[in-house]
Amino acid sequence: MPDKDPCALITGIAKKMCEKDWEPEGGGSSDTDGGGITGGASDHVKDLAVALIKTLRGLLAPKRAWAPETTDDWLYQQFLSLGQHLAIAILICVIVVCALTAWQGAPRLKQLGASTGWTLAAVAGMASVPGVVMLVNRAVSSAFTTAFDSDQSTLLKTISADLDHGADSGNPVAILIIISALVVALAFAALVFMTHQLGILAFVLMAPLVLASMARAGDTSAVRAWAIRLLGLMFAPFALLLVSPFVQIVKGSLVMDAVLLIAADALMLRMIFHGIPYFGPKIAGAARGFVESRTTNPLARAIVRAGSPDFYEQENQPRMPRTVDTPGRATHQDRGVLFAAYGIKQKQRSSRLTTESAIDKTQREAPRNQQLIEARRAARAAAAQTTTPGPRKPGHGRGPAVRTQAPAAPGPGPATVRPPNP
Repeated sequence: MPDKDPCALITGIAKKMCEKDWEPEGGGSSDTDGGGITGGASDHVKDLAVALIKTLRGLLAPKRAWAPETTDDWLYQQFLSLGQHLAIAILICVIVVCALTAWQGAPRLKQLGASTGWTLAAVAGMASVPGVVMLVNRAVSSAFTTAFDSDQSTLLKTISADLDHGADSGNPVAILIIISALVVALAFAALVFMTHQLGILAFVLMAPLVLASMARAGDTSAVRAWAIRLLGLMFAPFALLLVSPFVQIVKGSLVMDAVLLIAADALMLRMIFHGIPYFGPKIAGAARGFVESRTTNPLARAIVRAGSPDFYEQENQPRMPRTVDTPGRATHQDRGVLFAAYGIKQKQRSSRLTTESAIDKTQREAPRNQQLIEARRAARAAAAQTTTPGPRKPGHGRGPAVRTQAPAAPGPGPATVRPPNP
């Protein structure tokens, strides 16, 4: 009975090595030539790092946006039709008012001409918003990619170079650290990508309603606020270039590259917090709560707190850290600008803190208030001890006071005089 093949149940590279007496192709593995299983695994890990870097760059500067590219998009058509009808309705109201007050003469004619011209400009602008936004988005993405590829001092470019030529490029621990940092950075980049794309989509769909406000005699305050927020949202990824000056200092070390990448993660979270209007603080706070609920590492908690700090509803409260507007207050302020452009007065929001922020403020200041209470108690006790008189010695100080009782009213008995105190 012939012997069974010991390599029959093995597949792949292991079968070839079994058939060749456990020797890989090209001779035995050695540390000098970089071949063998260790060298192949190292190459696979480096390929994984390169793929993560490419994905990270694509998420930070996407070439395509979720917003409509043309005006014939069904979703944008609904808002475009609503904006155009709103602009025409505003113009009709202006014409009626000018006709009823035609006795005022030139001012009403001037208002009628301005409203007519701005209405035409608003309707034309509504049709050009999707194309303009897409062109600006492609330009920003190209500029971001060029800035990262043209200079060797950028973070992602330096990491790619250090994977091959760094001082610790052959250290498995250093490679695992940079891979872990890239995975964490990829999670934050995905968060930036989602908020960035959703924000641009919301701004593009809101554009017809904002532009329609110009039909009211050319009031551009709402349009300016909308454009500033949209451009700030689109140029937000350039905040990652702020770590570039520190890249040359740590160049050649994968571990230090990982430290800089973690700092870039905090910067990206901060970018969501400040750069994404309306819902940025809520998303950054949710990310901070997710991290803090799943780790007790003080370094991780410090990083997410640096990226998403505590914030309150009011700017200038005494003994408080730097604050920003909450999403609800920011939405209220921008809605007030839009309503003012339509001629609608909005009720001012109260400057008092909400219940949650007031509770947070009280808990944060509780240790200091307790120290003040204890200090006041100690000061009162010390003052009471110094003012309490001690026992008097005879012959010192003033003599004893002599108190006499006033004569009693005339009566049957003789008046008594109280002797002086000894």
